[in-house]
Amino acid sequence: MLTKEEVNDVSYSIIKAAIEVHDNLGPGLLESIYEDCIIFELEHLFGYEVVQQAGVPVYYKGHVMRHDLKLDLLVEGHTIVELKSVERLNDVHRAQLLTYMSLAKKPKGILINFNTKLITSSAIHLVNGEFARLPCK
Repeated sequence: MLTKEEVNDVSYSIIKAAIEVHDNLGPGLLESIYEDCIIFELEHLFGYEVVQQAGVPVYYKGHVMRHDLKLDLLVEGHTIVELKSVERLNDVHRAQLLTYMSLAKKPKGILINFNTKLITSSAIHLVNGEFARLPCK
């Protein structure tokens, strides 16, 4: 069974991979470039399973909609990573990730903006009720 510690360990590795990509490429590139590079780091450095543009069905009033929700990255089946390359993160970015987490029923989300000086100061970690229900080690 998945634990809070396991989710947090994966989150730490995601930030470490983002720092590695940012240190090598710097700010100012397209999100898609950062996405490819962070996938490379997560798969090769940490051996994680990463699904790019993971589709999540959207249900509305009991009906499945034609278009799936697309997650930038789903790491190890439980952590959503939303990547940005913007001047600054806004409340709408945080709200978007919280909605993704809710619809996908995932306990953790990380919002990473690569258009920054330091990844660690701009990354936003979010958890929800799914995380609260996970056991501790």
